[in-house]
Amino acid sequence: MSTGSMTERRGLISRIAGQAYLWLILIVLYAPILLIFVFSFTNSKVIGNWTGFTFGLYENLFSGYDYSAQVQVDPNLYRAIFYTVVIALTSAFFATFIGTLASIGIYNMRHRERRIVNFMNSIPMINPDILTGISLFLLFVFLGISRGLGTVIIAHVVFCTPYVVLSVMPRLTQMNPNIYEAALDLGATPWQALRKVLLPELLPGMISGFILSLTLSIDDFGVTFFTKGSNGLETLSTFIYADARKGGLTPELRPLFSIIFLTILIGLLIINIRTNKQSTKK
Repeated sequence: MSTGSMTERRGLISRIAGQAYLWLILIVLYAPILLIFVFSFTNSKVIGNWTGFTFGLYENLFSGYDYSAQVQVDPNLYRAIFYTVVIALTSAFFATFIGTLASIGIYNMRHRERRIVNFMNSIPMINPDILTGISLFLLFVFLGISRGLGTVIIAHVVFCTPYVVLSVMPRLTQMNPNIYEAALDLGATPWQALRKVLLPELLPGMISGFILSLTLSIDDFGVTFFTKGSNGLETLSTFIYADARKGGLTPELRPLFSIIFLTILIGLLIINIRTNKQSTKK
């Protein structure tokens, strides 16, 4: 066998192995989600027991009443959804605001100071969530602050802000540094230059940071668990944890997960399509 044919054969084997590995990873990642989506269309209490196609669980989720069992859906689920949305939106807004201002301040530092602060900003992102949660728990106890909704929001802002800085900083480094100074030279006040010149340039990074903060807040368990206190406050993550400890999951969680996944998927498709269109125009 010639050297050329041996090389082609090795290349073919490498491509097949690479594609097989990619499909294996995709199956492992998305098979559980697909399973939840399929079994959200049956009234079975347990995944794996198909009892017929129906939109019953979706009706239960939106009505708050389980028509098959003639009982109310656990009201704690709806409270958990409400607090999850409130905490995620509030913490994402403040994290985006603080992170954007912090990015501008870090960018205007001297090179050595900027490197040190950027290194310090990366530490909370590398730390395990449980370490951040325990640290904030001990801080609130030391300061005598009662844990509840306020402490969870503060903890989520602290947790998400470094990710906003990470999203906004690349926009600052890519931006022409003379634009802001030119606006000041042309008579704009610092506030006008910030609002009309700087922020529009940073907007894509701010949106990315906001979406990332929103996702991290909804997904977080460790930080929430240690800072929510014992007054009955629950988010989706802590509700699911408590529900699983009872021996199973509320069936209405399956359509809820499916709706969340489809919403995120559609949002990503829209963003990618718009990005591709803008790139084509350029």
